[in-house]
Amino acid sequence: MSGVGITLRKRARRGSLSTELSAYAYAGMISAGPLILSITGILLIGILSLPEMAHPEQLVQFQVSATYLTALSLIATGPFQLSFTRFISDRLYKRQFSRVLSNFNGVTLVATVVTGLLGVVAMLTVFKDESLMYRVLMLLGFVTLSNIWIGVTFLTSVKQYHAVFLFFFVGYVVAVTLAIRLNGYGLEGLLAGFVIGHVIILLALISLVNYKFRSDRYISMDVFDRRAFYVSLALIGFLFNLGVWLDKFVFWYSATGQKVIGSLHASVIYDIPIFIAYLCIIPGMAVLFYRLETSFVGDQRQFFDAVRFGGTLQEIRYAHDAMVRSARAALYEVLKVQTIVVLLIFAFGGKLLGLLGISVLYLPLLHIDVIGVSLQILFLGILNIFFYIDRRNSVLSLTALFVVLNGSLTWFTLQVGPNLYGYGFAGSLLIVVLIAMYMLNRSFGLLEYQTYMLQSNS
Repeated sequence: MSGVGITLRKRARRGSLSTELSAYAYAGMISAGPLILSITGILLIGILSLPEMAHPEQLVQFQVSATYLTALSLIATGPFQLSFTRFISDRLYKRQFSRVLSNFNGVTLVATVVTGLLGVVAMLTVFKDESLMYRVLMLLGFVTLSNIWIGVTFLTSVKQYHAVFLFFFVGYVVAVTLAIRLNGYGLEGLLAGFVIGHVIILLALISLVNYKFRSDRYISMDVFDRRAFYVSLALIGFLFNLGVWLDKFVFWYSATGQKVIGSLHASVIYDIPIFIAYLCIIPGMAVLFYRLETSFVGDQRQFFDAVRFGGTLQEIRYAHDAMVRSARAALYEVLKVQTIVVLLIFAFGGKLLGLLGISVLYLPLLHIDVIGVSLQILFLGILNIFFYIDRRNSVLSLTALFVVLNGSLTWFTLQVGPNLYGYGFAGSLLIVVLIAMYMLNRSFGLLEYQTYMLQSNS
């Protein structure tokens, strides 16, 4: 059991309601914390700067710029994230600790070069009519955020959740504070505060990696060796991030979108409800993280250990059944808690929009978006379970299907009309979740045989 799993179990050990809630709150903080801080940080910069901005339209330009930096950096570094994490996991399993830091530096160097080149191209084309300072800040922000996602993926894979959350918290406090202080310089001031906050996050992540690991070489490229690089994981990382953002891009560059700055578009109709909906994922993320870390991971290890180390047939079957029960219980609890969240939004969504000063005309879209993001958490949970039982091909096929469905169904709903806006995103996730559940049940049924055969052939 990982250290964070032990911590969660200790928090809930007494079984009282307060300790149970404390454990779930802790799980939510370290699992969804960086995402929530990112969303709230961008929103806070806009809200707190609005009274002092001479040109309020620059707030929209800033928020759109920050959103694109986040989306495009996640998609661009998707191929690095999971493949590098698997490489590091293999090195740690073989106790080759000296190869960790040098390959981390190698991946970040390649990511910096790739995203830097892409950023320079964007400076010369997409933003050719914008100020030099804006273009430089966008380039720096793109490279910085890209490296942050690699660092976050790596550190969370070695269970450094507390540190990641702390770094993001400090970084966004700095980002919000500086953006407000510099808003007198307009769009460039807001963006400078945002970028500086993320530079601090990146420096903290790099410092922690250097503190935790030592190496006699500064840079290695072993991770890109064809025997160590998992193409399927690179594709999964790219496709999943593309799938998550694809419906937004379709809306941004459809008739519902409008040009904001450079070639960047936004869709007021779609963006506000979807951003609010993503704030509703905390309960589901907390439950998913808690159940996977405290129950499923331990049962999964017991099953594979029973197979590897010659357990009896009865022990293997008992461990298999316990693992399946843990997986199903985790997914069921996610579904249950997000159903409650959806019902609360249906009951009080209008009042929530009123408190935020947003028109209730957005309410129907908010309803379907909350359902969509709830299904996204369920989908993420299933994918995680597939990873734990080493079914990469299943994950690859599901993420590819998600991209195709989200893009095509979102486009279709745009052709039909406003009454179906958001249904493409939610519908695509409903379909892939149902298919993923069927595939997961089938994989569990064949798991004993396949695991034993893999052991026999190794």
